[in-house]
Amino acid sequence: MRTAFAIAAFLAALIDSAFAQTPNELLIRRGDYLVNAVMSCNGCHTPRGPKGPDMSKMLSGGMTFDEPEFKVTASNITPDPDTGIGKWSDDDLRKLLRTGIRPNGEAVAAIMPTAFYVALTERDLDAIVAYLRSIPAVKNETPAPEYRIKQPRPPAPLVKAAMTEADQIDPVKHGRYLATIAHCLECHTPRDNGKINLKRIGAGGVEFKGPFGKSTSANITKNKDLGIGTWSDDDIRRAITQGIAKNGEPLKPPMNFTGYARMTPQDLSALVAFVKTLPARK
Repeated sequence: MRTAFAIAAFLAALIDSAFAQTPNELLIRRGDYLVNAVMSCNGCHTPRGPKGPDMSKMLSGGMTFDEPEFKVTASNITPDPDTGIGKWSDDDLRKLLRTGIRPNGEAVAAIMPTAFYVALTERDLDAIVAYLRSIPAVKNETPAPEYRIKQPRPPAPLVKAAMTEADQIDPVKHGRYLATIAHCLECHTPRDNGKINLKRIGAGGVEFKGPFGKSTSANITKNKDLGIGTWSDDDIRRAITQGIAKNGEPLKPPMNFTGYARMTPQDLSALVAFVKTLPARK
């Protein structure tokens, strides 16, 4: 009997704790989940040490990308007023995420996947802003961007407009949403002359270089020979969260296995359901 009362009291405390949270606290929790578990923002925006991202300086500026079209360093997106986004308004942040335009009117390089963030729901957009406001401010000056041409903004695969909460009742649509804001198809779709090939969505083949050496994004379509057409749901889930292929081989970064391991079972199942709908492509 005492055990039953103890369990009931524990559950009641959990419920009370959930209801005690303010709307802004709930938004911050959602933003934390999106930024750190789904969207992998630390992969670019956090400085790297010998063992990976230096989380003591989380989101204070990170990787440099030197391409023919631009040389940019991922910005400091902490609330520091001098070197971060402390002086930006909430609308400035929303505009940057949705349009790729800074408060000064300058377009960011397409290495920042804002074309994918067009899909963000209004609630999730607010959650990301609330979370970025809540993290510690870190003073870290990053180099000014160098744009060598006018920065284009190529369309993102399967993105037309912001999604709504109602759109995601269907698990596959919810999985598509998660795959979109995680910009999975940015890496897993080949490019022609730097542009995403919308006729080969999910076919992989994009090369990445980093501290991990060189890696090539996998074909994640139904192709049974080149892709994941013979993989089970558990095979796909393990690859996403542990970085282990169906045959047991380890997968390489930059895919954020550690972050994806934080995703809820429901979200992982939805993501798997969506991936399994991608038509077979070579």
